[in-house]
Amino acid sequence: MSTERFDCHYCKESLLGNKYVMKEDTQYCTKCYENLFSNCCEVCSLPIGCNCKDLSYKDCHWHEQCFKCAKCSRPLAEKPFAAKDEQLLCTECYSHEYSSKCSTCKKTIMPGSRKMDYKGNSWHETCFLCHRCQQPIGTKSFIPKDNGYFCVSCFEKQFAYQCCACKKAITTGGVTYNDKPWHRECFLCIGCKKQLSGQRFTSRENYPYCLDCFSNLYAKKCVGCTKPITNSVWDARTKRRYSDITMDYFGPNQHLLLK
Repeated sequence: MSTERFDCHYCKESLLGNKYVMKEDTQYCTKCYENLFSNCCEVCSLPIGCNCKDLSYKDCHWHEQCFKCAKCSRPLAEKPFAAKDEQLLCTECYSHEYSSKCSTCKKTIMPGSRKMDYKGNSWHETCFLCHRCQQPIGTKSFIPKDNGYFCVSCFEKQFAYQCCACKKAITTGGVTYNDKPWHRECFLCIGCKKQLSGQRFTSRENYPYCLDCFSNLYAKKCVGCTKPITNSVWDARTKRRYSDITMDYFGPNQHLLLK
């Protein structure tokens, strides 16, 4: 009674009673499989046999015992590592050689940890604090001031001008009038409440008026045409000159710079 043969696909040696490897539904003896398909180790250049673990990273392969830190030779299998200049390094060696130091605590910022970078300096995320409230700024907006860093809320409380009308911080630009700051939308004609930012206006007793309101309320009337007399007209009776007054502006994020 004959038995069915079970041979290596490449060398035709019988596989009965021997170890073999299946690849794409085809059987190979271990020797042929290693010669045909095994990867070579990046360190020792020997084939990575069937009885060894094949560790790979970016199309490169290593024996498990060859997969080590290039600096301290610590095994890297199943441990975090970093790559630098085609070398594999454990996190400790990588940090010592290449990682930046936190500007606050002076400790190494480990690979993979979150950090903040600003103007060439680095911080642990938990070390980058608002100078006023001492809370981590994280990914929120911040404003540098006098070698410190402030969250927007603290900066507004400590440094931003307060609008004379609504008493809230001016954060996106405003106007100054009589050396006092105003939001653009809060600087209104005392008569008709029309916004005066970007408009010509005049004043009486330090109250701002649009030209129409001022003319209707206070300007002298021409004897000839009965229209209000404005735009720098001399009043001979009171010996005063009525003139239009312009205002200064300061733009967004220029809280401390007034013209």
